[in-house]
Amino acid sequence: MLVIGLTGGIATGKSTVSSLLRAHGLPIVDADVLARKVVEPGTPALAQIVHTFGSEVLRADGTLDRARLGAIVFADEEKRRKLNAIVHPAVRREMFWSVLRCWWRGERVCILDVPLLIEGGLWKWVAKVVVVYCSAEIQLQRLMKRDNSSRADASSRLNAQLPITEKVQYADIVIDNSGSLQDLERQVDQLVQRLLKEAGWSWRLSWLFPPWGVASAIWTLSWRALRRSQKSGSRKKSGKR
Repeated sequence: MLVIGLTGGIATGKSTVSSLLRAHGLPIVDADVLARKVVEPGTPALAQIVHTFGSEVLRADGTLDRARLGAIVFADEEKRRKLNAIVHPAVRREMFWSVLRCWWRGERVCILDVPLLIEGGLWKWVAKVVVVYCSAEIQLQRLMKRDNSSRADASSRLNAQLPITEKVQYADIVIDNSGSLQDLERQVDQLVQRLLKEAGWSWRLSWLFPPWGVASAIWTLSWRALRRSQKSGSRKKSGKR
């Protein structure tokens, strides 16, 4: 099974691409959905959050008050680290089991929709990275329109994130969402055809004979690690010139 990492920046259109891929029948493992699931009432992660930040982060019905928790960690880097240390491992475990379920069903391709794919280091563990891109100015204009915010506020939010141009450097495939919806749909159609072709026939062998699947995954990740080191070396040489 081909595991693909999908990411982008705020207002670049990643969610739209994810929806289009889902419409093509590809399974989507959505990190944002899982992040909400792992802190539902009764989960170990929620219990840890309450133990760390106090019961005031809960609503009357026992669910997590995200706004109150956000206010607590927003301006405190140490508290953000504590929260991430609780939530991120739980989300990654859920992602692992979700991918495993896709493999068990015999899926040819599985899409990991992860906003922080690059920042969190998960890009190292997928077969290919797909980045949804648009120019910084288009990104800014879309964010202002979507949130009805000022240019200063929108710029502040963008500046708090890893620039989309840096994410593109990690991409195996770039979806350019600077144009129309029709153009985006065309690119997604081409992406689906490419992924299904690359999945080929070996996915059946991986499903029927799991050791082959494990060996194939190790080979793919090792090859990607080698390619990354070569690209990194080339960029460093270019920077010295």
